[in-house]
Amino acid sequence: MPLLRRTIFVLALCFVQSSALAETFLADPQTYRPLLKTLQAGDSLLLAPGLYKNGLPIHRLLGSPGQSITIAALDPQQPPLFLARRGHNTISIVDSAYVIVRGLALDGRGLPVAGVKAEGHARWAHHITLEGLVIRGHDHNQQTVAISTKCPVWGWVIRGNIIDGAGTGIYLGNSDGSDVFVGGLIEHNLIMNTLGYNLQIKHQNKRESVAGMPSDRRITTIRHNVFSKATGSGLPELARPNVLVGHWPLTAAGRNDLYQIYGNFFYQNPYEALFQGEGNIALYNNLLVNHVGDAVHIQRHNDVPREIDIFNNTVVAAGNGIIIRPPQADVQRLVMAYPQRVVANAIFATIPLVAESQTGNITGAFASAGNYLNKPLARLGEMDLRPREQLTSRFSVIPMQKYKAWNLDFDANPRQHNEVGAYSIKQMKNDWLPRLKLKPVSLVDG
Repeated sequence: MPLLRRTIFVLALCFVQSSALAETFLADPQTYRPLLKTLQAGDSLLLAPGLYKNGLPIHRLLGSPGQSITIAALDPQQPPLFLARRGHNTISIVDSAYVIVRGLALDGRGLPVAGVKAEGHARWAHHITLEGLVIRGHDHNQQTVAISTKCPVWGWVIRGNIIDGAGTGIYLGNSDGSDVFVGGLIEHNLIMNTLGYNLQIKHQNKRESVAGMPSDRRITTIRHNVFSKATGSGLPELARPNVLVGHWPLTAAGRNDLYQIYGNFFYQNPYEALFQGEGNIALYNNLLVNHVGDAVHIQRHNDVPREIDIFNNTVVAAGNGIIIRPPQADVQRLVMAYPQRVVANAIFATIPLVAESQTGNITGAFASAGNYLNKPLARLGEMDLRPREQLTSRFSVIPMQKYKAWNLDFDANPRQHNEVGAYSIKQMKNDWLPRLKLKPVSLVDG
């Protein structure tokens, strides 16, 4: 395909360049690599369908606010297919900012390489958007990761991607607590069939001193994703939760950062809990279903849990429902210093709830879930966790009001007064029954 370079034009696919200085390049597997180095703020590189065998190095590409560099499929219905190469991460990111990568397919071919990696030798990578990627075949071993960051990063958006078959789906940060992930948005992804974690965000020892790194309080939001370990889990001795989030820095910048985790569907884990966390966490409006084990563990991993708000979730678990496990010596200190509230959840489990502070929850045995919910034990596609009749209790909503979408249910319907669980009884016709598909964007808040 010949190279076209023009200023401000409209493609047949209604692609419009917004800046008079920005340029658009069309490329194919033979021509794309030289063009990568030439991209400047606002430029776009549109990739034709085909097999791309030489990776995608995003090295020292610098967009700017409102003028991102975009690398995307020319035809979203025919995504360019990038094949993994031994010894090279397929999308390699080094010292780049304000870059959007959209609509590509990555085949790991069972090789021990990452699909996307912010490289460990990079100084930083910030305001990177990964959107609409399909990543398969990255399951060589549990350390093979579909999306990984190993340098200081901030302002990332990971949206609408499908990760099917990986050692670990998304691994953000470093195992020693360095190379922090700050102020990210992880939304509308489908992650399944992973040997280890669907998603792990590592604990943070300190906010690195890097030029441009924010020093104020930041929120990392994890919303409207589907996390499944129904199949693909590795050996029991290497078992991992579907999602684990570590603590924030214990002092100085970042110590008051927050995880907002809402509107997600967590499904099945044969060996570990669906969700495990420490640090400052708000976990709400989620569906958590584990027919073979536990749902939520709040417990020490690298430090004790801090401020915890768990509210308006619907939990169906054969094992534990929601368990907060502070070390015994720290119970009183935590109660005094960090509120840890479990409020207005609908929990049906062998052990539904263990927590110091609990208000307005409706609990019952795992086997009794069908007395309250429509089809809680059915197969996906037929499973329906909406309540048979309105579930209500008495509790205060004041602590919840500081969180985004606190008053919307799993499908972003407005909540009625004192409703318990993830669903409002005022159901809309387009409610989405949980399944292993991307959760529709049309159903949820912005």
